[in-house]
Amino acid sequence: LMAAHKEPIPQWKTTIIISTSLQVRMLSAQQHRIRFSDSVVPGAFIFPLSGTAFLLVYPQDLPERCEESGLMERIKKFVQIHRNSFLLLYSPFNGKKEFEILSEIQRRFFCSNLRILPVRNNAEVVKGMLTIAKATSKPHVDTIRDRMSLARAHIIESSPVWEMLRDTL
Repeated sequence: LMAAHKEPIPQWKTTIIISTSLQVRMLSAQQHRIRFSDSVVPGAFIFPLSGTAFLLVYPQDLPERCEESGLMERIKKFVQIHRNSFLLLYSPFNGKKEFEILSEIQRRFFCSNLRILPVRNNAEVVKGMLTIAKATSKPHVDTIRDRMSLARAHIIESSPVWEMLRDTL
């Protein structure tokens, strides 16, 4: 028997707009197109093709009181600008200070469109951003939507609960 020839899966590449304050070796190494901008909120990564934006925050760099750092204002501005926004809370150690900052951010932005991703290292920062950006960009978002639709149809077709409900109608 001959082994089936598999086509290599092309590596996903995109353009990323980044604040000039960031170091981006890991993203550059994956051959993404990087554009620096002074007009982007410091610590921001913007993926125009997927419409997602990420704000990287290092709690260890903040003073004891979050308010004094201007962090909440920076996050507020970021959320107002980007409708599909994610906060990357860089926390290699889950100490008391990190939990307090996380709790305060969650409390302040509970009813907003901000999603918070705690990350422990640079690899998680990059992997989290690229996974979300890829899943929300064309054509991947359409493929995911189609697969979800097929899965839903399959579940409905093969579910004993749905069969029972169909029989009662």
